[in-house]
Amino acid sequence: MPNTKSAIKRTRNTERKQKVNRAIKSRIGTLERTFKDLVKEGKKEEATTALRDVASAYDKAAKKGVLHRNKANNKKSRLSKLANGLS
Repeated sequence: MPNTKSAIKRTRNTERKQKVNRAIKSRIGTLERTFKDLVKEGKKEEATTALRDVASAYDKAAKKGVLHRNKANNKKSRLSKLANGLS
């Protein structure tokens, strides 16, 4: 339990940021799952547009500090390898 007024404010702020970060990560997971499903089904055109959306979401998350920049780049690289396997 926080004792000082500033610690109370800090926990309130942290909880607010956690909700935002969780929402962003959840959205990325959903986008990635739909992309992988499209790859499994062999739908190349839809998969490339989904890859663009996933890569954009990873970039935005890295920019906001939700994910580390290198982790976002590694994920984008692996997903693009999956997309390149469709051709």
